[in-house]
Amino acid sequence: MSDYTTLSVATDGRNVSTLTINRPDKKNAMSGEMIAELADFAATTKARVVVLQGAGNIFCAGGDLNWMKAQINADRATRMAEARTLAEMLRALNELPCPLIARIHGGAFGGGVGLACVADVAIATEDAKFGLTETRLGLIPATIGPYVLARMGEGRARRVYMSSRIFGADEARDLGIVAKVVAVDDLGAAVEAEVVPYLATAPGAVGRAKALARSLGPRIDDSVIDDTIARLADAWETDEARAGIDAFLSKSPAPWMPPR
Repeated sequence: MSDYTTLSVATDGRNVSTLTINRPDKKNAMSGEMIAELADFAATTKARVVVLQGAGNIFCAGGDLNWMKAQINADRATRMAEARTLAEMLRALNELPCPLIARIHGGAFGGGVGLACVADVAIATEDAKFGLTETRLGLIPATIGPYVLARMGEGRARRVYMSSRIFGADEARDLGIVAKVVAVDDLGAAVEAEVVPYLATAPGAVGRAKALARSLGPRIDDSVIDDTIARLADAWETDEARAGIDAFLSKSPAPWMPPR
């Protein structure tokens, strides 16, 4: 793709690309089109450094509502195919042969946390909120799971992986999702401070060093990705998921919610 409809890309004279998720009216939620465009960017960029950010007042709210509606009536094969496009996009960003720096403001939820965790460095504003909210819907954070666990480690991940609770930027830093928390007005300078050192490094060596780090870290290969896709498909087929998505779309309490 040469022209994107859900993303914008600006590359400066240093060959630093700012990749902006550009659906502010939808809280930058990930649609099928956005997933495809992010994958295309990852496959085609020649940038020396990539900065990932969100337009408007939030980094990324997770999955798009219309995308979720389509999954309700889809069969298992279709759901698995859709999950695979998301999983492969995350893998492409995770394996990007240049540094990926996430600039997070407002919040990152669900798949937005996944995007933060495939970045080499994520920096958040002190007022940003985070949450792995899938279990509220009767689903599980499956396709983002390998990257979340690689970033946090199992022990820390279990603090927030199942509860769907919303937590702040300081806890996100403690969990390892973000490296730094800064004042809103300092976000640009903090991101630039991460970019500058790379401009004095050999780009090929940076890519090889990143590949080495990944090879020495937790295994995220075809078998792991296939397993997460199957587990997500299983979750979609449960009565809990049907009830949870129904409640979400109708803005009513899910059956497991305590009485008010």
